[in-house]
Amino acid sequence: METQSENACFGGVQGVYTHRSSACACDMTFGLFLPEEARDGPVPVLWYLSGLTCTHENAMVKAGAQAWAAEQGIALVFPDTSPRGDDVADDEAYDLGKGAGFYVNAIQTPWAPHFRMWDYVTDELPSLLGDTFAVDLDRQAITGHSMGGHGALTMAMGLKGRFRSVSAFAPISNPTGSDWGRKQLRAYLGEDEAAWAPHDASLCMRAEGFDGPMLIDTGTNDQFLDLLKPEVLAEAVAARRQQATLRLQPGYDHSYFFVSTFMEDHVAFHAEALYA
Repeated sequence: METQSENACFGGVQGVYTHRSSACACDMTFGLFLPEEARDGPVPVLWYLSGLTCTHENAMVKAGAQAWAAEQGIALVFPDTSPRGDDVADDEAYDLGKGAGFYVNAIQTPWAPHFRMWDYVTDELPSLLGDTFAVDLDRQAITGHSMGGHGALTMAMGLKGRFRSVSAFAPISNPTGSDWGRKQLRAYLGEDEAAWAPHDASLCMRAEGFDGPMLIDTGTNDQFLDLLKPEVLAEAVAARRQQATLRLQPGYDHSYFFVSTFMEDHVAFHAEALYA
């Protein structure tokens, strides 16, 4: 693993690191904020999964999460959104290929050799963090924005007992029923829609639910609201009688101005579960 940068940040350290990924068969870069408490021993972990076109850097720089994580004594992990490199398949469209991994393990050509973001985020990167840094993998929570909200919700429901809490900012809630989903799931996973279901938060909610607290914020002025389909997830939550707080925030759009506005709420929400 190679250290790209380490900066003092709210009493802790914001680092950026690159390593060779066996899951993605390329070099991967991630951001990690460790609060001051990590100097004395392992601290709880909050994963932040970013959205379409993002890298590890967008949320790390724009979300304002470090201040609130430092206050709560929580580590923040900012993975990349896809594999990278000259030999990694890509597409001319912004919503497929590099920057658009959708947190699945691709099985279709040309994506299969590298696009294994589910395994990378849920297996390889946690193992690396646990072996290298002062993080407590028995206390994990997960959040994300847009495509990353989709990933956070499906991982939380798909990996029973892994995460104590889950939240999302404007998640893609029903990708099997949206143009932000059907195109990508078909490309990565093939024509069998049964294989798509574990990667649809609304279908996961109806089938499995989540054994813990859930918080979701979406802006009423989100320019992608018809693609996100928050109403489908809300119906699934109601049908399952899931413990959840679903909020529509008046006037907010899809940007990091929205994310940063409600980041304090989300970090505090996760801290309550992580320290319970």
